[in-house]
Amino acid sequence: MSRKRKIEIFIAGCYLCDEVVKLVKDITCEFCEVIIYNLNNEGKDKANAYGIASVPTVVVDGKIADCCRQGKVSKSELMAAGLGQPIS
Repeated sequence: MSRKRKIEIFIAGCYLCDEVVKLVKDITCEFCEVIIYNLNNEGKDKANAYGIASVPTVVVDGKIADCCRQGKVSKSELMAAGLGQPIS
């Protein structure tokens, strides 16, 4: 049995953040647990622990997705990070 992949999305309530939330939800599967932190209300300590400096940022199994370090969030890079796939 596979365990769930943990997907954390850090947002600030802007339209760019909403687009990333939709993108992630579109490509996740039943093997993905998605947690959304709106930094206006929650998750600031967790964001600091990850070293998040901008939003939106997607963290997959405790690691910031490469596309989130470089600018625009990319569907192909999120999928390469494991979204939509069980952990073996």
